[in-house]
Amino acid sequence: YTTSFDVSVTMNNVPMKDVNIRYELSYDMMPPFKTENVVLKNGKLKIEGGSMKVAGFLRCRVFASYNGKNYIGLATAGFEPEKIKPTATMPDDFMSFWENAKAENNKIPVDAKLRLLPEKCTSKSNVYELSIQNYNIGSRLYGILCVPKTPGKYPALLRVPGAGIRPYNGNTSVSDNGMICLEIGIHGIPVTMDQSIYDNLRFGALQNYQNFNWDNRDNVYYKRVYLGCIRAVDYIFSMDEFDGENIVVQGGSQGGALSIVTAALDNRIKGLVAFYPALCDLTGYYNGRAGGWPHLFKNSSEETCVLKQKVKTTGYYDVVNFAKILKCPGFYSFGYNDMVCPPTSVFSTYNVITAPKELFIVPETQHYAYPEQWNYAAEWFSKLLSKSIKNIERLP
Repeated sequence: YTTSFDVSVTMNNVPMKDVNIRYELSYDMMPPFKTENVVLKNGKLKIEGGSMKVAGFLRCRVFASYNGKNYIGLATAGFEPEKIKPTATMPDDFMSFWENAKAENNKIPVDAKLRLLPEKCTSKSNVYELSIQNYNIGSRLYGILCVPKTPGKYPALLRVPGAGIRPYNGNTSVSDNGMICLEIGIHGIPVTMDQSIYDNLRFGALQNYQNFNWDNRDNVYYKRVYLGCIRAVDYIFSMDEFDGENIVVQGGSQGGALSIVTAALDNRIKGLVAFYPALCDLTGYYNGRAGGWPHLFKNSSEETCVLKQKVKTTGYYDVVNFAKILKCPGFYSFGYNDMVCPPTSVFSTYNVITAPKELFIVPETQHYAYPEQWNYAAEWFSKLLSKSIKNIERLP
């Protein structure tokens, strides 16, 4: 297969004459193999992109300047993406590592604490800040819990977060519609503080938390996070208002990763919704192709022994390996132009899933989703639970 890219530079939908552009051709997240500066006499250009000898993605990026402002356009062509295989390998003791970790966490009392947030409640829902104990005695996991006021037994939605440090508001549109909704943070800090506190942490103690401790499998930042997601499921199952069966986990980016991980490690999850999941095929760059966020091995200058240890450690946290053991149905959606969670890394994960799965690709999207994608997810969600779900919220 070969591909080409049509470029047009317009103002008010009219092609601009004699405009200067620069374009780059590259394989997904790799250095450009062709760069050229061109003057477009009539505002248009056809770029022959060539072909790929292996399954993957070829991307064209175009840069233009006008009146002191810079503009970037991009398009990505997929070459048999359904044949992409992961570079990540599963450690022999992957399952025992996580079974032991869960067993140790189960020894820690949940010690749930609820604080009513009257200003967030609606006529149909009570809203609480929830904290539960996780990972160590005294270590807490915080979230916003929205519960229908009308007595009854309800299904539940666990919302897991995208990357970052921020407060959370919960989702009363879900609870008003007859579902329990628990939205968690992952950093062990209250989720109702002033924004300035999260900003201070983002540029201070928690800056680049996604890169913490990959040289030791027991100290990786995400060990506590993965276990915390399961602890949140534990709490939902303890609730009198929960119907005891119907629970779905949903998230995008880091949250997409956590959705897959939670569903893989906890067989109580009935279904998952994952948008452009992160932490997929982390060893991609180590093997000369795109890897998933947080791009651990891209342009690494670390010593060989350190790199090899980190590569070994990632096997215990790579979403590819959790995807291999998934049993529950899932809805997945992402795009080809995503340079945060590159499509090569996401397809390498999606392709190993043997559980029931539904895929909705929107090729032109980058690291975001259109309303139509969320609508399709809501329809899938509703069908799975045999319940009308009008809004499952859009995550960052």
